[in-house]
Amino acid sequence: MKRASTLNRLERLDILTSRLKSGDVLTVSGIASDIGVSIRTVSRDIEILREQGIPVEADRGRGGGVRLRIDWGIGRINFNYAEAVDLMITLAIAQQMKSPLFMASLDSIRRKIDKSFPPLMKSKVKALKHRILIAPSASLDVLSGFSVPAKDIAEKLHQAFLMQQNITISYKAKSGEVTKRQIEPHLLLLSYPVWYVLAWDGLRSDCRTFRCDRILKIHTIGDEFKPRPISHFKELMEGIDAI
Repeated sequence: MKRASTLNRLERLDILTSRLKSGDVLTVSGIASDIGVSIRTVSRDIEILREQGIPVEADRGRGGGVRLRIDWGIGRINFNYAEAVDLMITLAIAQQMKSPLFMASLDSIRRKIDKSFPPLMKSKVKALKHRILIAPSASLDVLSGFSVPAKDIAEKLHQAFLMQQNITISYKAKSGEVTKRQIEPHLLLLSYPVWYVLAWDGLRSDCRTFRCDRILKIHTIGDEFKPRPISHFKELMEGIDAI
């Protein structure tokens, strides 16, 4: 096995973090011996973790015990792009629902999560957040014909929206007529629990609104589209008090 003395700092920090999270009884001298570095090096690594926001407690003296502060909960989580968008949008939706319970800390939670994102991901998430609108809950008339979209339909639409991909859909209108459309999914609107996609309809060369639970099939074309200004969809949003 390759000795840990050859490990670079990032690898050592990763190993140290994992061991701290394991809950095992650890000492500075024991860690130093295991990974083949000096006690001084381990002490420096612990200071780096503290600077990163991980609350490591250490007993005084050479080789003292180390542990995570007992009241420390979740550590740094690495999100991919899709997960980051889903998390931030879910928090935004929950906040707009204005539930009187369990919502007191949402602002601070969202700020902390937002700060943990790398600058590029933060910029991309912010751009997409402006393209997801929250409107008042659906009326009883709408709910009477509502059904939960199929999982594969929801996943493909989600992917196309995030990656700005052209798609073709089979769509069932309120009248029951089924048509095929080629669309660019530019905006999503939630009128709980009903989702709508505001799109550019390539076959009709105009903006159109599609209710997601009426989409029967989706096929991803793969070509990426350039987001159109939200002002292009202004007429579709008339009368909708969306956030």
